Amino acid sequence: MNQRRLHRSATMALMLSAAIAVFVSAAQAQTVLLENGKIIPVNGEPIEKGSVLIKNGRIEAVGASVDAPFDAKVIDCEGKVIFPGMIDAHTWRGLDVPNESPGVTPFLNVYDAIDPSQLFFEDSLRDGVLSIHVSPGNNTIIDGLTRVVHPIGLTPEQMTTAPDVAMKLSVTPKTGYDRMRQMAEFREAFRKLDEEMAQLAEKKYEDKLREDEKDLTVPPEEAREKGKELIEPKDIPDKNRNLLMLSQGKLRNFVYCGAAMDVPAAIRTAKQYGFFDQSVFVLGSETFKAIDALKDAGRPVVLDGNLVHTEADALTGEEEETFVPKVIDDAGLKFALQRQWGSTLGERYLWYQAARCVREGISRDHALKSITLWPAEMLGLGDRLGSLEKGKDANVLVLSGDPLKMTTWVELGFVQGEKVYDKAEDIRLNRLFAAPEDELGPSTAPVSQPVEEGHTEVHQGEYEEPETDQ
Repeated sequence: MNQRRLHRSATMALMLSAAIAVFVSAAQAQTVLLENGKIIPVNGEPIEKGSVLIKNGRIEAVGASVDAPFDAKVIDCEGKVIFPGMIDAHTWRGLDVPNESPGVTPFLNVYDAIDPSQLFFEDSLRDGVLSIHVSPGNNTIIDGLTRVVHPIGLTPEQMTTAPDVAMKLSVTPKTGYDRMRQMAEFREAFRKLDEEMAQLAEKKYEDKLREDEKDLTVPPEEAREKGKELIEPKDIPDKNRNLLMLSQGKLRNFVYCGAAMDVPAAIRTAKQYGFFDQSVFVLGSETFKAIDALKDAGRPVVLDGNLVHTEADALTGEEEETFVPKVIDDAGLKFALQRQWGSTLGERYLWYQAARCVREGISRDHALKSITLWPAEMLGLGDRLGSLEKGKDANVLVLSGDPLKMTTWVELGFVQGEKVYDKAEDIRLNRLFAAPEDELGPSTAPVSQPVEEGHTEVHQGEYEEPETDQ
């Protein structure tokens, strides 16, 4: 079995064991008391030694002294830290492809493209990211609906925390487009929507007149205006439903702005077509240059995974570095951090991104909220996720130390009250840190014998040509 197949087997085993725990306990939800740990609730001051009571998938109580019900499973967290599950505010990871070829596809839904078997979800669970906002990628114009999932489950339904959370848009030109064409596609999409809805309204009014046996010779403008009130949700074609909700300000939206010049266009477009008040701007690293426009807009933002923007001075040629979150924080904007995958450093970890913010002068409170409470609020889930409060979903981590400390491990993870991760039972970590004798048993390879000069010898079992996946 080659390395890729080992990874796949370990992934499925880990996901299956945790998924079974969730399914079995759905009918018999456990009552769990995490006691004697340091609690960092995010929405308030830390409790140096306290308890969190979990019941029926939700947080029942948080405090320095919480009585354990008779049926509670008590877990001693002495020396540990109890922290809310971290939230990835925006990623296309977990999808089979990030974007479709057509630029305007508001009728799509990421539900149809989520692959629960991807290693991304296993890594997220191990890293303490218990809520993931899966969104189409940035190479688009008007894309489909997003979804918040937890990184455990065998199907998208089992993984879902909240469906149809927002629509993804981008004012930054998609591949093969320039900015004029990008914005022209926006205008054309909403023009078509207005035209088709007007035609539907006119038809509904004429049908009503026909039913009432009244004269059908009314001006089209009058028919369209009066027919708007006759349109029912079932009358709206699927291809228009999401875009109509967006234009009516009934749908959250995440708008990608890759460059500073894209920010004013995004704000203007959102206001023009009626979805500004529901907008979250997903920013590229150089968009801090449009900080005045962002500050005036006052909307929350998701920052690029590369937190430092590097640019050569036009006159001296010297490189200048800007720590982008500090600029955003100083402007008084709420921000969410985003993981940067493919990095050889720590940027793929939300805790690392938050720790860098603290090092660069951002308050610890804001840094912690940028990976918990603020992204929850951006997703419309602030009443369910992001902090340890009574009534919220019991997405809870037990950490070996401070959440921003490099040596800290995720010891336990709970999703909606059920234990879905235990470091002691992590198949991949056990394999990674096991001594060779523990994993493979004592070496049984034969002892090499001297060979005559000019000859070579390979013992059976010393080397095997690896399998390849086609």
